[in-house]
Amino acid sequence: MIVIGCDHGGFELKQTLVAYLKSAGKEVLDCGTYGTGSVDYPDIAEKTCKEYLTGKYEFGILICGTGIGISMAANKINGIRCALLGTEYAAQMAKRHNNANMIAFGGRVTGSELAISILKAYMNETFEGGRHQTRVDKIHALEKQGD
Repeated sequence: MIVIGCDHGGFELKQTLVAYLKSAGKEVLDCGTYGTGSVDYPDIAEKTCKEYLTGKYEFGILICGTGIGISMAANKINGIRCALLGTEYAAQMAKRHNNANMIAFGGRVTGSELAISILKAYMNETFEGGRHQTRVDKIHALEKQGD
């Protein structure tokens, strides 16, 4: 199961990605927004990430106008490793080396076909572990410094 959320700037791309995921046989929980009316991306990031952290999901997707704000908000949440993706290679490395559990897109800067291609690249990868796990552990250690 995949969890997804967006602000108004990502609504159209979210609709496209949800349709793609369902056609690929994935269950999707949509955390909103459900239209093009203005909403605050930190609220959507919080809601979607907290849902992801319940443990029921393979990964999560966040979308705002550029992907920048929503990914920044997501990365403030303990346990979230959100990668803003713009290329297939970045998607592969986000999963393979960083074990990103949330991915972000810019709905106003990433076309539908490219976003689907990036999503496929992410979904087709696996985390390598090893030295990369050590680095992910260090990321989580940094989270604890803020407590």
